[in-house]
Formats: sequence, structure tokens, C-alpha cells
Amino acid sequence: MKQESDLIRVALVTGGGSGIGRAAALELAQDGFRTVVTGRRPEALAETASLASTDTIVPIQADISDPQSVDVLFTKIETRFERLDVLFNNAGIGAPPALLDTVTVEDWLSCVSVNLTGAFLCARQAFGMMRRQTPQGGRIINNGSVSATSPRPGSAAYTATKHAITGLTKSISLDGRAFSIACSQIDIGNADTALAARFKTGVPQASGDIRPEPVFDVNSCGEAIAYMARLPLNTNIQFMTIMATNMPFIGRG
Repeated sequence: MKQESDLIRVALVTGGGSGIGRAAALELAQDGFRTVVTGRRPEALAETASLASTDTIVPIQADISDPQSVDVLFTKIETRFERLDVLFNNAGIGAPPALLDTVTVEDWLSCVSVNLTGAFLCARQAFGMMRRQTPQGGRIINNGSVSATSPRPGSAAYTATKHAITGLTKSISLDGRAFSIACSQIDIGNADTALAARFKTGVPQASGDIRPEPVFDVNSCGEAIAYMARLPLNTNIQFMTIMATNMPFIGRG
């Protein structure tokens, strides 16, 4: 027996307890999606849910780097809603800035585990649900970061995972064609979140200087993701870059 109406649209946002994930979840909920937010901190997920104007955000704790935890997450979604229309693969972590020979194996493996393997595990489960459900299809949106295009100094682990996300996005897009599964990538530069606070005080540049960088309202990320999510499945934004207009990214910085 269905637990929710089969007329609703369902979205899942990973890393939904703060920052970009929270902004996206709130916009998706406002757009009419029944939105599941997941992450490792239940109190942060509950706070996100409490910010919605109606009871449209459902928090479910999970660790996306753990295959068993991801399996349980998607079983709960399928049991309750019987479908999934949008996955925003947002959760990610960074690593301390380091030259390549000083990057620790632990930091490398942590980045790969969350940023790449976690995205794969969630996309794999979402793809399966979207392929099986009726009507068939859905949309997967991967958070690539502008580091999917251009690295910051001392960021080998993070940058490698985000470049890999681009390959994952392209593969999902190709494999999804036959099943009405669209896949997009949003590359975000300097959204004003707690993790980006250091941009405003000064971060290393390619020149070796330390300089502050402009940031932009994180809610603009949420609006962009919601726009991508509500497109018909025969229309796709393959890659979108949203960034602070004057951040040192285009050209020589």
C-alpha cells in the first residue's frame, strides 16, 4: 500500500543539513517536491526540515560513503514514496591544503569515499529506482564545484574527485537516455556558506598571494537547482556554472 500520494514529486538532497544542500531542499520543497534530506547529523537535518513553511521536508540520517547506509536510505524512500524524481548529489568534504607529496593517504581516501564513491552509490540507487518506477525516469544533479574545471593550489584530493564527478555525470547521461533519466552537473564557485567563510578573509591564489574573494548568496544555488529540477525530462541543462561574478576563475584570475 502506498504511504504517500502517487501524484507527488519526490526529491532527495544529500548533505541537506546545511549550506547548499539546505538551500536546495528549501527551494525544492517550495516548488512542491516532497523532499528528503540526508546526512550524518540528525539535528542539522531536523533544523532544515523545520525551516520549511509546510511539512514537506523529510529528514533521514545516512552516511553516503557507507554502501549499507545508502541501501537503507533508498529502501526507506521507496517504501514511503514508491518513486524518486530528483536526486541532488550534493554532499562533499574538503581536505587541508597541501602540496601533492604532503597529501596524506587518509585525506585522499576520505575525499574519494565521500565525494566520489558516495555520489556513485546514491546515483546507482537512484538510477535503479528511476528505471523501475512508473512513469519511468527522473533527474540526477551532481554538484561538481568549479574545481571540476579549475583547481585551487594544494587541492589534489578534492580536485581529483570533482573532475571525476564530470566523468560520472557524462556516463549517467549516456546510460540514462533509454530510460528518460537526465543527468546534470552544477559547478558552484564561492557560495556564501560556513565552509566558504575563509574566502572573505583570504585564500591562496595561483600567483602565491593570499587574497580575499567575493562570494554570492547561497539561496541563488537553491534557485538554480530547483529550476533544473522542474524542467521536463526531454530537456536537460548538461552543465551549469554559478559563481560570484568577480571571483578569480575566468581567464588568469
